[in-house]
Amino acid sequence: MDNKKAAFKQPEKTKNTPKKEGFVFSFVKPFPEAAKVPLPPEPEDNLGPEKQFNKFFESKPNYDQDSEEEFFTAEDQAAEHTLYNKYEERIRPCIDLVDSLRALGIEKDLSLPAIAVIGDQSSGKSSVLEALSGVALPRGNGIVTRCPLELKLKRLPEGQAWQGKISYKNMTLDLQNAFEVDRAIRQAQDVVAGPRGGISNQLISLEVRSPDVPDLTLIDLPGIARVAVGNQPKDIGDQIKNLLKRIIGCKETINLVVVPCNVDIATTEALKMAQEVDPTGERTIGILTKPDLVDKGTEEAIVKILQNRVIPLTKGYMIVRCRGQQDIHNKLTLAAAIQQEKHFFENHTHFRSFMEGGKATIPCLAEKLTDELVKHIIKTLPALESQIHDALYKTSQELQRYKRGTPQTESEKLFYLTDLIKFFNQEISQSTRGEEQLFEDEVRLFTKIRKEFRTWGTILLECAARAKKNVPGKVWRYEDRYRGREFPGFSNYNTFEDIIKEQIRELEEPAIDILNNVIRLVEEKFTEVAKRNFANFHNLSRVAKVKIEDIREKQAADAERHIRAQFKMEKIVYCQDDLYIGDLNTVKAANALNGSPGATLQSQIAPKDPSVVVEMVSHTSAYFSEASKRLANQIPLIILSSVLHDFGENLQTSMLQLLQDKEKLNFLLDEDSEAAKTRNYLSQRVDRLTKACQYLREFSLL
Repeated sequence: MDNKKAAFKQPEKTKNTPKKEGFVFSFVKPFPEAAKVPLPPEPEDNLGPEKQFNKFFESKPNYDQDSEEEFFTAEDQAAEHTLYNKYEERIRPCIDLVDSLRALGIEKDLSLPAIAVIGDQSSGKSSVLEALSGVALPRGNGIVTRCPLELKLKRLPEGQAWQGKISYKNMTLDLQNAFEVDRAIRQAQDVVAGPRGGISNQLISLEVRSPDVPDLTLIDLPGIARVAVGNQPKDIGDQIKNLLKRIIGCKETINLVVVPCNVDIATTEALKMAQEVDPTGERTIGILTKPDLVDKGTEEAIVKILQNRVIPLTKGYMIVRCRGQQDIHNKLTLAAAIQQEKHFFENHTHFRSFMEGGKATIPCLAEKLTDELVKHIIKTLPALESQIHDALYKTSQELQRYKRGTPQTESEKLFYLTDLIKFFNQEISQSTRGEEQLFEDEVRLFTKIRKEFRTWGTILLECAARAKKNVPGKVWRYEDRYRGREFPGFSNYNTFEDIIKEQIRELEEPAIDILNNVIRLVEEKFTEVAKRNFANFHNLSRVAKVKIEDIREKQAADAERHIRAQFKMEKIVYCQDDLYIGDLNTVKAANALNGSPGATLQSQIAPKDPSVVVEMVSHTSAYFSEASKRLANQIPLIILSSVLHDFGENLQTSMLQLLQDKEKLNFLLDEDSEAAKTRNYLSQRVDRLTKACQYLREFSLL
């Protein structure tokens, strides 16, 4: 008989041999002696539990009952998993979605729905996990599970052989059959956590591929220890608790809390920890194990727990009887253990009703677990979808900083460098026009420059006010020292020119300061643009920085030369007659409107005649008004022309000239290794998140 086919070899039917179905997991090779272990009898008239049992297990072909004997052999192992039917019928779309996301590697970015088993040391948690998954896990006293064991069950098409592999510390080992699982896990734990009984938070991943398992992820966690044994760290208890909280605290994880029936439930650390991370019990299922070890007369206490009357959980409690250590020693197969468990509960006075109510046996646990898992998946999908979209957006934004990967051929490199420089030049051009894209709390370059020009306007106003205040003293100083045969009251043009020239000289250095402030802002902006565009190419970034500094010096010198030439021209006192007369009339009209300044001046220069001073103040104010208008616009125009526009244009031209020197392509595109790694990581993350969004859209159409 083909040992890959899930079939049962039936015994010959006799009057004393009732019909019996056996269920074992094809991917767990039993010991040959297991064939000698008789299955417990099954009453023919008890159809209720049988129907409940068959909800989870497919019926096998009905072979000739009169010609075959009922027994198990290593070659005729059945391929039945307790979650298989439910997977096929009800949760396959959900599990397929989560499996697809997990296959993409979404767990690197987000948490996916999973099942974790926790319990105090030697509580029987690994036995529960073994019964649910069909994989024989390490057993023994003390801390057997010393690392989180991620058990990935992957369903293969019918007819394909069992496959397995175990991964840890960047190593992956293929397993030839299920019999190697126990030894492989123990060896992996020795490598990861050391051979002296320590624990580790590093994950060991065991992947099982078979036609007879559903796509499901189960996580076995270390048992909670209270006392260090042997060479274990003194704080091993705290280490285990911290490890468990990190995993069971994830909202996408369903927690199976395993508690032996022969201990006080109120003293179990596992249940306390589950309540801390899941106070409402929405993600917690209590699992009572070892019911065969309950002392006579204490069954009612277990009944109260199962009735949710002791420590209530929203999802309640269930009770199971898995293989014990003696059963393992006797080489009891998983199939026989399932039948034995069924027989135990059917004939138990106190627990029979819980089996009938779907709260006892591994098959009932499978049904409960399946229902809870599918509801949990559906419940978490909206939040998961939102998290995937948010992660995709943020990752895409971050990837923009790294652009695409560096090409290999010379022509590709030239095109790539051209694109880099083109994007850089576009951003420089936008900055000079005041149209650049802003990031977070950034302020436009032109806005900063305009603020400097407002400062220049304030300087001009202050200079005019200061000159008006100082004119009387300068006029009388001339009168006292230089007036010759002129009669009093005649304005001296030389005095007028001297006053104007002195005012102009006072403005020259402040104008140079404004120039330096603006060119500093422009240099900072252009350097920032270079860093953003060439962040991954240190040589190209350095070349751009050198060009920015060189052009800055040239444009600063050019702008300063123009500004000083402007002030040299301003020292030539000149204004169109009509403009000057207009300003003079405006000043005199303002004086008349505000009252003659003679009284104020008289108090400053008495007992001298103030008329000559009043006239001089009017003339200097009129001329400086026109000169201020010129300087208020001309200095900013010079700065904008040389320091902003010419700077930007010359920088763009200079960067384009890099394309002419093909010998420097490799030098300019020499990329930082860390940047390349980051870009590849982000690119892969964007790819898998994009595919994840596609899977979610397809799932929503089902």
